[in-house]
Amino acid sequence: MRGSRTAALLSGLTAVAAVALTACGVPPSGVIEAGAPASGMSSPSAAPPSAPTTVSLFFLRDGDLTPYPRRIEDARDLEAVVNLLFEGPAASETATATTELPRLTDAPRVVVADGILFVQLLGRTAPLNRRAMLQLTCTVTHAEADSGTPPRSPMSLSLHVLGNGWTMTEWNHACPVAPRPRAQPEAPSPQEPSG
Repeated sequence: MRGSRTAALLSGLTAVAAVALTACGVPPSGVIEAGAPASGMSSPSAAPPSAPTTVSLFFLRDGDLTPYPRRIEDARDLEAVVNLLFEGPAASETATATTELPRLTDAPRVVVADGILFVQLLGRTAPLNRRAMLQLTCTVTHAEADSGTPPRSPMSLSLHVLGNGWTMTEWNHACPVAPRPRAQPEAPSPQEPSG
């Protein structure tokens, strides 16, 4: 008798629980598969990481524009390329490389708008001279080529630098063509002795 009373009590509690959950708006359901457990966080807009690459930063060697190779995380990040150029020649390059670009206290802002690249220099900076403009223009032009992405057609024509109360434009047709790495000459094959 006691066992049947316990079974009836459990059955009654189950019915009351079902009524209470239904009254609260929770519909009865079976097992719900949830998939794999969550792991880490990701941003839907995060681009896949790119492999480090080499870009040509243009400095002056005996007054002539000369490309100096530098490793960078992403050649498509033109702001990083421009900031690297404004930092000047590396310690290993100072024996041959100089720059006409000023030392900046604040990193320049780089914006692409309507396919045209704008570099804004913050603070009080005097207008850049022609060689400094060419350093900047040629570095950006070649960074696009080094990144392996097709160039933006309007940007491949000009670059606009904005200072405090002044604007300058430079066209990339004055840039020298950066030399491509030369293939190593093949070692001569040994000659067969004649005779």
